[in-house]
Amino acid sequence: MRLDLRPILHVPGASAPFSFQLDLSELDFYGVRPFTGPVQVTGQVRNRADALVLTGAAAAVLDLQCDRCLKPFQRELRVPVECLLAEELEDEENDDIVLLDHGEVDLDEVFTTAVVLDMDTTHLCREDCKGLCHRCGADLNEGPCGCKPEVDPRFAALAQLLDKESE
Repeated sequence: MRLDLRPILHVPGASAPFSFQLDLSELDFYGVRPFTGPVQVTGQVRNRADALVLTGAAAAVLDLQCDRCLKPFQRELRVPVECLLAEELEDEENDDIVLLDHGEVDLDEVFTTAVVLDMDTTHLCREDCKGLCHRCGADLNEGPCGCKPEVDPRFAALAQLLDKESE
């Protein structure tokens, strides 16, 4: 969505609200597409003494798979966005300012970038998820598996001595 800001460019105190749905269903994160529904975007652009300030938020429900136990789960995502908008840059090194294109800002690009940068690299169904047993594949959140603990090969001789003592 492109938002025309020409009516508020040189009017201190003026604002332009916006609200729209952003489709990110085609975004692929390491082979997973977590955005199965639209992303709700709301906010406004205010002219504060000839400085345009964009404030808003993107909200969505993500359909994810736990990286430890592989169970599907949903998580709410809310990404706040605040940035300055300008017609031209005086300082080439300022990455925090979004340039206007003929008095318009591309809100799709601003919010897509913010959402992508806010995505976690790992997804856990809960903080204390124990995952799966690396030998038998049992879900350790449901209880311990029947596997014997592994013996460090460096201590195998000692383990054999302990086995002989218990006989």
